[in-house]
Amino acid sequence: MSLSLPGRRGVLRGSLAASAALSLPTALGTAPAFALSGRPRADWGVQAGDVSADSGLVWVRSDRPARMIVETSATESFRDARRWHGPLLGADSDFTGTTRLHGLPSGEQIHYRVLLADPDDPRRTGEPVTGTFRTAATRRRTGVRFVWSGDLAGQGWGINESLGGYRIFDAMAGLDPDFFLCSGDNIYADGVISATQALPDGSLYRNVTTEAKSHVALTLDDFRGNFRYNLLDEALRRFNAQVPNVIQWDDHEVRNNWYPGEVVGTGTPYPAGTRLDDLAVRSRRAFSEYFPVSTLGGRPDGRIYRVHHHGPLLDVFVLDMRTYRNANSPDDQRTDPQGILGAEQLAWLKRGLSRSRAVWKVIAADMPLGLVVPDPVEGRANFEAVAQGDPGAPLGRELQIAELLRHIKHDGVTGTVWLTADVHHTSAQHYDPSRAASKDFAPFWEFVSGPLNAGAFPAGALDGTFGPDRVFVKAPTASNVSPAEGYQFFGEVDIDGHSGELTVRLREYDGTVLFTRTLRPGLVGQ
Repeated sequence: MSLSLPGRRGVLRGSLAASAALSLPTALGTAPAFALSGRPRADWGVQAGDVSADSGLVWVRSDRPARMIVETSATESFRDARRWHGPLLGADSDFTGTTRLHGLPSGEQIHYRVLLADPDDPRRTGEPVTGTFRTAATRRRTGVRFVWSGDLAGQGWGINESLGGYRIFDAMAGLDPDFFLCSGDNIYADGVISATQALPDGSLYRNVTTEAKSHVALTLDDFRGNFRYNLLDEALRRFNAQVPNVIQWDDHEVRNNWYPGEVVGTGTPYPAGTRLDDLAVRSRRAFSEYFPVSTLGGRPDGRIYRVHHHGPLLDVFVLDMRTYRNANSPDDQRTDPQGILGAEQLAWLKRGLSRSRAVWKVIAADMPLGLVVPDPVEGRANFEAVAQGDPGAPLGRELQIAELLRHIKHDGVTGTVWLTADVHHTSAQHYDPSRAASKDFAPFWEFVSGPLNAGAFPAGALDGTFGPDRVFVKAPTASNVSPAEGYQFFGEVDIDGHSGELTVRLREYDGTVLFTRTLRPGLVGQ
């Protein structure tokens, strides 16, 4: 597929110019000052999120206290604009805010602009910042296209302006997707980004740096600074103004391989006795401030798992495989009611899959099923994901996945496809009971992509419990390969509105197609 600018981007050229031209925030991640002159500014760009057939969320951050105002229109001229009065942005939310738009026309391009008004003089507004998104279509023939990936600014590889910054976002935007599914590790709260890192050829990888990224995140302001860091990148801000997000979270939003109840710290870099549950509360608050996510605002538990309906063709079940899991361990127990999802989330997922009438049910998992992801601690062979390397009958967290796969089969749920990131390479796995020790399930595909901008790693071993066959893989042979050396990936899902066929393309950072697989609706074992 050509990566030439599609029609929508041509239409947007004028309206997005203002967003692209925004200068980097001069404070480089510090809290806004109250003695600023002039009018409120939105230098961090805009975002839309969790867009449905008739609604969506719009996000902005101000450089000072301000009232958020959103205007929407069918055209970029903003003739006959509809106005939405949003929240007052203040220090309690780090000057961020989200406004819900509702009653929108389905399957239409929505142009929006955000104005920030002086709370003491509403006539004084800053320069508007513009964005756009398409609402989900209620008619099948329209089709759906989205992209997914994960893992941003990891292993010390941050914004390198000589490479074009987070250049992968320009390639994804060039496909004109309906939305972007980020499969977690939006930040690396446990990772330092220094000014330079050495590359194998002796040259230096040069990072944009901030104070917040000079140490691991401990305080709420630290976590906020991690989310702000990524928004310094122009390519990401351009992307956010064009493509709505569906956001997950995973371990690096808090600390590598964390699980509830974990206590760490020997003094450096984490103080002794650091409770990761406390850090998770701070991270989840910053996460809710910096992303427009529909479930976060209305639930006291800050629930992140949810279903994203995108017309008759697609439901995306957005999982949280981090918050409700049990402790990392050898994972060889023969009973495991908690597993990696927790009992409540598992029940929600089973109900949702059974009730879904969408042709395709994408299960957006922040961790892979059959790839072994170790988490060794003091010589113990602990494991981080679902698989533990024993190819026999399900054990540990595999028991919960076996229950889910059994439910999908016996309840006649069709069209399930698993998407994930996390492991810093790209691959395609087909799971089949004829190859498996656990045989009570219907065949399915799992596709892996990422990282967006982080270290790339070799592909790990597969666990044979659910009979995976790795049909395609691209990964480096060395560990922590930098973005300057390639191995940055994203995936594309394109559902044809007429045939209902779902095509997955695994792509490199520049959009080059590495692997393609087309799945036909209603078939089992393809």
